[in-house]
Formats: sequence, structure tokens, C-alpha cells
Amino acid sequence: MAKKGSKRKAAPGDVATNRQASFRYHLIDRYEAGIQLQGSEVKSLRAGRVQLKDGYAALSPDGEVWLHNVHIAPYEPASRENHEPERPRKLLLHRREIDRLIGSTAEKGLTIVPTRMYFKGPRAKVEIALARGKDVGDKRRAMRDRDTRREIERALSEHARGR
Repeated sequence: MAKKGSKRKAAPGDVATNRQASFRYHLIDRYEAGIQLQGSEVKSLRAGRVQLKDGYAALSPDGEVWLHNVHIAPYEPASRENHEPERPRKLLLHRREIDRLIGSTAEKGLTIVPTRMYFKGPRAKVEIALARGKDVGDKRRAMRDRDTRREIERALSEHARGR
């Protein structure tokens, strides 16, 4: 059983992951994007103080992609030159990737969500996914499938132990 109050860690190398994204959405296509940050944001990111849960990306009319509602906590030692925690941040993608996203999001019901944030060398990267929202029935089915898989694994491990 998990410890009370213990926080699940992100995958090795990841700063943050959006575990709710695969529960809320059908993830169709994934892209790696750079992100334009201020100095105090990078320090806070390295400390792992970021939350992607409510984040989304939006396309602006001038052909840029912006990341909204991603909370990067203020970096305590940078008292005066700190950043605004939930400011929109520009994502850096190739033009053909942006054009592909523009064409895809024109289709009804598709959105762009951040799935993980990580460092690749010295640069911060965001993995964004083109996603379609799940309805309540899909979520219930996913929970039922997860529970049956867990029960099967438990039965197999008990059988292997000879109980």
C-alpha cells in the first residue's frame, strides 16, 4: 500500500508528467516542442515545481502556439526578478508542424494538451499531444479495464507463489 501523502514521481528524466491527459483524452499524435522561458522559470523547472494538469496549447491568429494554464511555481531565491506562475508561454515548433496542428485543430473536438515536460541537454522541452476528449462511458470503460487487468495480475502472482 502506498504511503499516506506520498507523491508519485515522474518518469526518469521527466520534470513533470500529465497523467490525467490519457484519462481525459484519446491522444492521437505527439509533438516535441521547445518552450520559451525566463531564467527563474528554468530554475523552478529544474527543482520540479511545475504542474501540467490543467494546461492546454492554443494557436494564435499569427501562426504561433502558446501554452496556457501551466503552473510553474515562483523560484524563491529570485525574489524581485520572479515570474508570473501561470503566464502564457510560447512553444517553439517547426512551421510544418504548426501548419499540421492548424489543420488538425480545425476539426471539431480536437485540442492540444501537454503530456510531459523534460530537459533534453540544457533545453527544456514539452511533449504536446493532439487529443480528442473522452466521454463518460469511455472513462468508465478505462477504469473497468484497469481494474480487471489488476485483478488478473494479482491472480497470476498468487498462482505463481503457489497459494
